[in-house]
Amino acid sequence: MNKETKMGVVAENVSARPTMETLVQRAASMVPGLREQADAVEQARSVPAATIRAFKDAGFFKILQPAAWGGYEMNPEVFYRVLMELGRGCPSSAWNLMILGIHQWEFGKLDPRVGDELWGEDQEILVASSYAPCGKARKVEGGWMLSGTWPTSSGSDHCEGGAFLGARVFDDDGNLLDHRSFLVRREDYELIDDWYVVGLAGTGSKSLKVKGEAFVPDHRSHSIVEYTLSDGAMTYRLPFTQVFFGAVSSVTIGFANGMVELFVEHMKPRQNVFVGGPVAAQNPFVQEKLGNAVLLIRSARARILQCIQESTGYVERGEPVPLDQRVHYFLDIQGVAKDCFAAGHMLFKKSSARGIFDSSPLQRQLRALLVAANHVTQNEDDTSALLGAYLLGQGVPPCVFELPGQG
Repeated sequence: MNKETKMGVVAENVSARPTMETLVQRAASMVPGLREQADAVEQARSVPAATIRAFKDAGFFKILQPAAWGGYEMNPEVFYRVLMELGRGCPSSAWNLMILGIHQWEFGKLDPRVGDELWGEDQEILVASSYAPCGKARKVEGGWMLSGTWPTSSGSDHCEGGAFLGARVFDDDGNLLDHRSFLVRREDYELIDDWYVVGLAGTGSKSLKVKGEAFVPDHRSHSIVEYTLSDGAMTYRLPFTQVFFGAVSSVTIGFANGMVELFVEHMKPRQNVFVGGPVAAQNPFVQEKLGNAVLLIRSARARILQCIQESTGYVERGEPVPLDQRVHYFLDIQGVAKDCFAAGHMLFKKSSARGIFDSSPLQRQLRALLVAANHVTQNEDDTSALLGAYLLGQGVPPCVFELPGQG
């Protein structure tokens, strides 16, 4: 059995599915190396190919990949737990895995021809994405014509297999019918290097511009909104938005836990220079902020795991996840970054002047939390109102949980 060591992980070149514990341990063992290279990743504005290779060798991209194409076909909870570990090290690298690794799950909801087309010769090929409905899709015989420019496609430099792009579909009278995902070939778009941002600068989240119009066959498209139980493996019977949004929340929890670890390292040896009180580790206000920060993060983590575990229970019984639960899970998931950023900011404030220097990893971790909190999947304000309206008997808006006319 061949073995090789990369970034502290011994990866066995076998197709046997590892356990969740093994994968999580592989991720945890990578954290010191990832943390060491995190500044260089931000400066380069891209995750190194060697890091993506290490993630592949560790089996992380196989976690959600269907077994038909060499994947482990595991529950999203496994992927979430791996992201929670890796986010402690290099936020940009963990974010790339989150984005590029969640797409394998999407193939489980598509026509099997799509997996054959992408992975027929190479099962390691990755695809990018930008699901925001920024472009246009028009129906033609046998498929769709797609045009436009899509922003923030993380890790797109590493993706030879194309990209999932989102677009809304309207009828002739302008009424919204659907929000769909379209898998566009790599040769049909160009990358625009416009990713200059305050945090997660190393994710290489460039814009994608389709060259003129790109034809996408029907079998390479699916509804993001419509939720039905498929005939495939149990893991692909879960709701699309819940699985995707939960991945963003999971990596954000990793960022916050990394902040806690760095804060503890920072504070243990620190002396209180200006105030004649105890050393920092004995200061009750430092202790209180640390304890409350950990409480916020652990509570967010518990919500994510509870949501996926409860949802799994429904589909294992052959039942769809009920709308009532999906509306609640939506806010449970989208409130994660709010809690994690609050925890991170709480700690950063107590780090005083030492935390503000570029050389401090605390500020890098906080900037990552700030950007994650601005992601569309972490919009707790609108989602709080959505849940409140639902509980007050006002229903849910179309094309969030159901297609117009459903329900």
